Amino acid sequence: MISIGKGTLAKLKLLVIGGTGFIGSHMVQKGIDSGLEVTSLSLKKNPNIDKVISIQADLSDHASLHSVLSKEKYDYVIHCGGYIDHTLFQNGGQKVISDHLTSLFNLVSSLDRSNLKKFLYLGSSDEYGNSPSPQKETFRENPISPYSFAKASASHFLQMLWRTEKFPASVARLFLTYGPGQDDKRFLPQIIKGCLKDTVFPSSLGEQSRDFCYISDTVEGCFKILETSEANGEIFNIASGEKITIRQIIEKVVSIIGKGKPDFGKVSYRIGENMSLVADISKAKRMLHWNPNTNLDLGLKKTIEYYQ
Repeated sequence: MISIGKGTLAKLKLLVIGGTGFIGSHMVQKGIDSGLEVTSLSLKKNPNIDKVISIQADLSDHASLHSVLSKEKYDYVIHCGGYIDHTLFQNGGQKVISDHLTSLFNLVSSLDRSNLKKFLYLGSSDEYGNSPSPQKETFRENPISPYSFAKASASHFLQMLWRTEKFPASVARLFLTYGPGQDDKRFLPQIIKGCLKDTVFPSSLGEQSRDFCYISDTVEGCFKILETSEANGEIFNIASGEKITIRQIIEKVVSIIGKGKPDFGKVSYRIGENMSLVADISKAKRMLHWNPNTNLDLGLKKTIEYYQ
């Protein structure tokens, strides 16, 4: 176990892939607060330019990526890049697979490994597919979309690199991370905005059980993985471990805001959608000594305040 704390690793370098995104931007800020030299690699320039080294690069362009990354040595890399897209294979899902895996292969092959202490990849609860809840890291992945297949393939690729080349990779398998700054197209921001406008907005029946984890808890869990050398080659569920239905969370948002008219049943469930994605987080608690500490009511209030 190493210690990433303010001032203790001032000379160590953190590279955040996708550092301008929702989760990536919070990783960047945590790195700054921890006294690390932080570089953000993204398609867009990082707005926190006075405290961050900002690199603009396309992960799909191996030649340019290699020219940018091979000149520098990083101690930690957090890969927050990629996008969520549940398109079926026959409707364009092949590109989803290619985009995610090619970018990962390009990134790994472009990095100078000489100083690398940890490469952390952000996985997805979708890798479990329709496995019963609570989902454990020991379950065989059961992807039900090209996106979840790409994520599961990436996890196996990185574990293979650890076994064969001692590439210090770990996977943080995230469930539903939420909080201030999330993309407006995601579930919770859409619900919050619908309620704030007091309009009728469509929803599924909301019978799905889900696991919502506040952004600061997710980031803290990920940094615990960076600190833990025993985490190499391992996958960790980073989530709250708490079960709530989609309908219940919508009703909570309506109650906190005091208005909003959800039209339950207007939206169909996704083909193959798992009706219960709830994490078993006992491994993260045991190996990382990490516990999520922001309860849902507090997290929702903080998130709603951001959009008001």
